[in-house]
Amino acid sequence: MSAKLTRMRLGEGRNNSKTDWERVDKLSDRQIARTITNDTDTFDPGADWIKKASMPKPAHSKERLTVRFDADMVDWFKRQGRGYQTRMNAILRAYFEHVRK
Repeated sequence: MSAKLTRMRLGEGRNNSKTDWERVDKLSDRQIARTITNDTDTFDPGADWIKKASMPKPAHSKERLTVRFDADMVDWFKRQGRGYQTRMNAILRAYFEHVRK
């Protein structure tokens, strides 16, 4: 499968989008929540899921790579103190283990 990716900044491309943004902007929080709930792709990990995100010593070798995360998410993790990348990895691993089953 081939996909065309376009790099743009937040907010760019909204005018070229196929999304009816006027309709989306008029949705209430309740309507948005109902839409999310009815979406078959929505992942609800449940309350116990995050408790399983532990920070054990790595059993697997780690790989250095460059990724892009939303700035507010990175700031939030950094405010939690040292080891924020390890915590991010633990959460990704918990999701991976959950979905893999």
